[in-house]
Amino acid sequence: MPTISVIVPVYGVADLLPDCLDSVLAGDFDVEVIAVDDASPDASGKILDDRAADDPRLRIVHLDCNGGQGQARNLALEQATGEYVWFVDGDDALADGGLAAVTAALAASKPDVLLINWISSYPDGHTAPNPYASLLSAVPAGGCTLEDQPKLIELTMTSWSKLFRRDFLAGLGVSFADGIHEDIQVTCAALLSADVIAAVETVCYRYRRERKGSALATTSLGHLAVFDSYRRVFELVASRDAAGMPVSDALRAAIFERAIWHYTTVLQTTGFGVGRIGLPGLVPRAERQRFFQRMHKDFAQHRPASYRHPAGARGAKLRLVERGAYRTYSWLEPLNQARVAVRQLASKR
Repeated sequence: MPTISVIVPVYGVADLLPDCLDSVLAGDFDVEVIAVDDASPDASGKILDDRAADDPRLRIVHLDCNGGQGQARNLALEQATGEYVWFVDGDDALADGGLAAVTAALAASKPDVLLINWISSYPDGHTAPNPYASLLSAVPAGGCTLEDQPKLIELTMTSWSKLFRRDFLAGLGVSFADGIHEDIQVTCAALLSADVIAAVETVCYRYRRERKGSALATTSLGHLAVFDSYRRVFELVASRDAAGMPVSDALRAAIFERAIWHYTTVLQTTGFGVGRIGLPGLVPRAERQRFFQRMHKDFAQHRPASYRHPAGARGAKLRLVERGAYRTYSWLEPLNQARVAVRQLASKR
């Protein structure tokens, strides 16, 4: 049994795929790599086949019809044999030393979930650190639970930022959803259920942002799927209560705020990008008010009695969502985004 099964969904990333494969197949680590060619229209399939002919650790699954990242991950997971699984996107890459760092961490604590550190990489060549890296340093050497450290729910809801013990993940009874934001439910279910969550402070992953063609950089109605993803999370919390495994007030409030804040980051009403102004927002302009109204509805429906607004600009923004004050929110958001953009531009100098 290999230590790690690396699962790579691939679609339309021929220009970036060689770098990804080089990073996951570097050295002689005990890994198997399962790449799913999700009916890619470019040369990705051939790149995978050529590389697999030279490296027996790489197995290829070719799909006749495109089903999306969620379906590709679910399919590959059924074929994985590793003790742990790592979902790596085909347009990203592991950082130098990443495999060594995670292998050591897995051996040290045998966690159910291993959280990793990462950096963002942008088309203009600049990089940015993980803004929540300090949360990783708060995880004790022997690991913790989400109840021990509720703020861990603030980490990115992506599956690539974690390794999962395969048997543990299979036992959760959840799978990746269709469409965008497909890994929120899997991430939350794993964090809620894990007996041991460990963390690696070493940068292990290079996440490419604002890539042309990426679903998470494209204006689309598909982003409305974020509401269904968190609906499943709220249902999961309720099911734990019903099963006699209640979620604490502190964690319940943290999960709620994470959901609402995630909605606000998706809305991106002005489309200010990191270091660049004028990028289109993720939600189509004609749908932004409806999106905001859904945020407001979820706030009213799911707010736990224990929830208290945070201080500062974050709390002020969440209060506008609570009040349903779309006009004020849409007026203030450009000012806030401009402030963030200027600060980020200054940090690059």
